[in-house]
Amino acid sequence: MIRTDIDFLEYVEKINERHPDFFQKEKHPPKSIILQQNKRYHHLYVIKKGITKCYLSDENGKDFIQEFLSEGMEFGELEIFSGNLSYCSIEAIDYVEVYRISHIHYTTLLDNDPIFNRLVIKSMANKIGFKAPRHSFQQSYSIEANLIRLKELCPNFENIFTKNDISNYLGITVRSLNRALKNIS
Repeated sequence: MIRTDIDFLEYVEKINERHPDFFQKEKHPPKSIILQQNKRYHHLYVIKKGITKCYLSDENGKDFIQEFLSEGMEFGELEIFSGNLSYCSIEAIDYVEVYRISHIHYTTLLDNDPIFNRLVIKSMANKIGFKAPRHSFQQSYSIEANLIRLKELCPNFENIFTKNDISNYLGITVRSLNRALKNIS
């Protein structure tokens, strides 16, 4: 449920020691928007500490949470490859510390550092590989089954995330979530 990539984070920290001008550290308080949907950015980010949510907002203001990202997860990389505006918004759930890197430095690393390149490809493959089964499971099983699975993946999810975030992650209403939580307790 909360995605991490410690190998990538550790390698980014090694690169940061060799090239301190490539990365800038930023801190973001809870509820701050780090990346906003449909905007152009010239940087991407790697999470050092904390938890964020990655979500799409539709034209009616309804949010759909794609995933929760934590240590070592990068965001903003798809826009480098596609040249498009940002696909999602990224919001801090708790205090978040990130490494920010410019598109220029990022592509330099991709072109010249095969380990970095492989870790980026692995990270993107893992993101894709995670989403399809999750969406399939959510559509194929009851809300209660999805909540039981969330508890297995993240036993204290109710203490970390708001009910609104959980319902947006599952693609249901808060009312349906409350009913399902009551049924499984």
